[in-house]
Amino acid sequence: MDMRQREHIEAVVAATTRAEPVVSAPAPPRTHESIIESSWRRCVHQYGLDPARMQEARILPQTRLREHQQRIDDFARIARHGLETLYEQVAGMGYVVLLTDALGVTVDYIGDASTDSALRRAGLYLGAEWSEAGAGTCAVGTALTTGQALTVHQVDHFDATHIPLTCTAAPLYDSRGALAAILDISALTSPQARDSQNLALQLVRIYAGHIENANFLRTHRQDWILKLNSSPEFVDVNPEYLIALDASGRIVGHNRRAHAMLAAEIGRPIAPGAVSAAAASLIGVPFDTLFEARIEELGRFVYSRPSELRAVPLAKSGALLYLSVMPPAPCFSPGAATSATRTLEVPAPLAALSGGDAALTRQLERAAKLVDSPINLLVNGETGSGKEFFAKALHRASARRAGPFVAVNCAAIPETLIESELFGHLPNSFSGAGPKGKRGLIQEADGGTLFLDEIGDMPRELQSRLLRVLAEGEVLAIGASRPVSVDVRVISATHHSLDALMQDGRFREDLYYRLNGARFTLPPLRDRTDLDWLIAKLLDGAATLTPAARERLHRHDWPGNLRELCNVLRYARAVCSNGLIDVDDLPEGFGEVAAIEAEPPARIADEPFDPHRLPPEGMLLMQYLRAASWNLSAVARQIGVSRMTLYRRMARYGIKSPNQRDAGGH
Repeated sequence: MDMRQREHIEAVVAATTRAEPVVSAPAPPRTHESIIESSWRRCVHQYGLDPARMQEARILPQTRLREHQQRIDDFARIARHGLETLYEQVAGMGYVVLLTDALGVTVDYIGDASTDSALRRAGLYLGAEWSEAGAGTCAVGTALTTGQALTVHQVDHFDATHIPLTCTAAPLYDSRGALAAILDISALTSPQARDSQNLALQLVRIYAGHIENANFLRTHRQDWILKLNSSPEFVDVNPEYLIALDASGRIVGHNRRAHAMLAAEIGRPIAPGAVSAAAASLIGVPFDTLFEARIEELGRFVYSRPSELRAVPLAKSGALLYLSVMPPAPCFSPGAATSATRTLEVPAPLAALSGGDAALTRQLERAAKLVDSPINLLVNGETGSGKEFFAKALHRASARRAGPFVAVNCAAIPETLIESELFGHLPNSFSGAGPKGKRGLIQEADGGTLFLDEIGDMPRELQSRLLRVLAEGEVLAIGASRPVSVDVRVISATHHSLDALMQDGRFREDLYYRLNGARFTLPPLRDRTDLDWLIAKLLDGAATLTPAARERLHRHDWPGNLRELCNVLRYARAVCSNGLIDVDDLPEGFGEVAAIEAEPPARIADEPFDPHRLPPEGMLLMQYLRAASWNLSAVARQIGVSRMTLYRRMARYGIKSPNQRDAGGH
């Protein structure tokens, strides 16, 4: 604990132990100092916090964070553009942008990846909990409690751990006046004077209004929307007040400025922080009790008329406002909507992936709705389950089909080359770089789709560079000083659990949430019900199966999934006679009942290796290895497993390559 922290703790103790001042009636306007001191008092006397106890930031685990994100998912999706635009304004000044839910949990975050660890330690990070009861006086928690936008600057914080920070937050309300979220910008360091944050406070207020209005317009697209402004020139482009009416002309929603204006108009002024309770009193109020106009006259206020001819007086005060009316958007009747859902057409490239398997078809129907969405997609599935086929089908079904489809296997590119392969490099920009330079694969995908296979194997130090590409739409080649703009849609795939990798610190959480705009899980082949359809499609009329061979294929567990099925049928079609595949035409030992993962009996160290004593799966593996001349990488690709898995299987059966056996004396 340093001297500044000790002095701060003493100041908090002094402020919270002296007698609370008696407030005369009516209460004077609250100063910033009184707001902060009231918060300190709540922390001590209401929440039982100890100013001498300095606490580390509280970051929720992934499972709990997802629960909070799901509750606010629709609102957060609308708010995201506002967060990104605000970050563009403040990023150069060292700020991060946070969106929290109504409990103070950070559900979205944009910050500089280079300060990632420092931001996490300070709690300026995804999953951080900033309620006043948990973290003490802070911008998020105190804005939640008071309902007001404010800056909590350095020693304004209750907890001495937070006094290097400056944080500015504004509450976000839904269209019925309920507090839905908090918008916050914070920095790890700042000038000493609180006045240095005046611009930050104005920006947060402005963007909070933008986000609230965007949410309002989406929420009430099936209602009559009234846009009002005191200036005819701005009523259509920047309305001050938004009001939503139902078909009978009663208020069903409003933005905050409209609420404050209408509450004062009907004599129900409200105190800051009491927005929700007062807002409820305006819901259901008829339009014609507030304005000198009837609901039947709304048609004369539509956009097509000159704005100066769309004046409407308030009923009580007579104040003149200018009105622009948006009628409800066309909508389908419930019957029509149900019919449309039933007849949803899956684009042909996607439909070609399934022969009627219910689980896969559900994934394809979801994908059909997102083919032209700008969001990034994450595909999960076992090795060989068709993740790249799925990504290619999405690309071919989308408006980007004229652009390139660039597939990158993050596990196959050597770690020393993956940076230059992805981002490109200038001539002679590093040891081993060629004299001509090279465009990276990300830039090669410009205008099309970038498929990042096995994204879980991407080195962590490159994940921050990929995050910047996704956030800013720019790629910086090795050795370059200027980034190049790129327009790519990213589809990622993995057979790993990214949740587990994040918990181990091997995968960045912020990158995960950038990639995981929508998640698809492909079923393994053993769980699919359309195996016969797949077999017929792969054989393509070139061969047929005997009943015994078909039964053997159905009995197999398919650890290599579609890749293994392709290899088995290709082999069988090559060796069969007269286009008829029988059991004997399947790879040796294929489909025999055996516990492939069971440990075989241990061999005596000096016992000669005898391949004929292997179980069927071991003999099949030997067959693959010999056919590939002991090229282990080729065999791993062929049977759809990683090299490490192949090594483990070889060790399980005591199989060694000829070179290893010679070196070991076997």
